[in-house]
Amino acid sequence: MFTLDDMPDLTGTTAVVTGANSGLGLETATALAGAAATVVMTARSQAKYDEAAATILPRNRQAKIEFVELDLADLSSVRDAATTIADRHGEIDILVNNAGIMMTPEATTADGLELQLGTNHFGHFALTGLLLGPLLKADDARVVTVSSGAHHMGTMDFSDLHQQQGDDYDTSAQYGRSKLANMLFAQELQRRFEDAGVGASSVAAHPGYTATNLQSSGVRMPGGGLFHKVASVSMRVLNPLVAMDVADGALPQIYAAVGDVAGGSYWGPQGFQEMRGPVGEARINPKGLNTADAKRLWEISVETTGVDYAELG
Repeated sequence: MFTLDDMPDLTGTTAVVTGANSGLGLETATALAGAAATVVMTARSQAKYDEAAATILPRNRQAKIEFVELDLADLSSVRDAATTIADRHGEIDILVNNAGIMMTPEATTADGLELQLGTNHFGHFALTGLLLGPLLKADDARVVTVSSGAHHMGTMDFSDLHQQQGDDYDTSAQYGRSKLANMLFAQELQRRFEDAGVGASSVAAHPGYTATNLQSSGVRMPGGGLFHKVASVSMRVLNPLVAMDVADGALPQIYAAVGDVAGGSYWGPQGFQEMRGPVGEARINPKGLNTADAKRLWEISVETTGVDYAELG
């Protein structure tokens, strides 16, 4: 059973963690810094980073952490962040695509994309591609994309990816789609790494049912209706009874980042319905292994973001 006591020595390595200011991202950044990695912690503001740093540094005065501002819902911010990171670090050993939003009211990104898919998938697709140079310069770089058990419920409707053609916005369906997109991306990236003959690997992870502010922040955003009010109350009731704490929920993605794992694998809790329990290999829905959907989503992502992964040929 993997615990933080099993962390390898990461001296000399550089890790990037998105959404590192709270929840799973903060736990992941703390663990990597505790193993002596230099950790680039992205957040949407300096203030959010400062709060996170104030929880890490008193426990680990030797922690090598730094801040880069990143808003995944704005592709110009993604480009600026990637440029800053690449200028600071010629090599990146670990990239943890952790940040995300969940079941938000209907909204769009700065680029006019549906907010959940735009943030959870397109933002990370662009960031990973823009950091591909430093990743490929490292030995055995690892890209970890955080998906969810919700990917089992997702569908890829390529005729209306952003739910902008109908009258009824289904926030749960769109969240599932974004998490399925995360899985398809992780699998396709691994195939492209293999085809290019590079040493990097792409893996995925999920936290099971973990109590984080991800669950509450989305449903409490302005514009929510009755569904969001009910969901908010339900989560406040269920979390103390069912959810894992965030330290345990982060273990699958930490293990995916540092463990001896195969490219294309998927890691999560091993208890009932993969909601909680020790870390182990998780079940990928066949939809997440659909190579035709993965290639089509990749092509759409290149067109949407303008990031073409040219280093992979």
